[in-house]
Amino acid sequence: MTEYKLGAVEMRFAEIIWTHEPLSSGQLVKLCEEELAWKKSTTYTILRRLCERGIFQNENSMVTSCISKEEFYARQSEAFVEESFDGSLPRFLAAFTRRKKLSEQEIAALQQLIDDNRG
Repeated sequence: MTEYKLGAVEMRFAEIIWTHEPLSSGQLVKLCEEELAWKKSTTYTILRRLCERGIFQNENSMVTSCISKEEFYARQSEAFVEESFDGSLPRFLAAFTRRKKLSEQEIAALQQLIDDNRG
């Protein structure tokens, strides 16, 4: 199973790619030098790791994502709910709302999601 957890620095790197893709690996090196103060070797090392995890690809020196940013966050959220709440969305929501009161807008948005997903 692909690992959809990224550290803070990996997330910043991923955001650069998602924001600028498709981009050449040379462009990525320049952006990472400017935004992260990384050397070329660091950029390629992190890129290789994330390519091995199936998040990005570097084909013919062109870097693109294998999954969109939205898909990445969806999969990361699913993994969190699965690991922390045995896959139970109601248990997650119960835990979340114990400490944070939902606004009327949030309740309406959740109700709309429920209505949209009724079979």
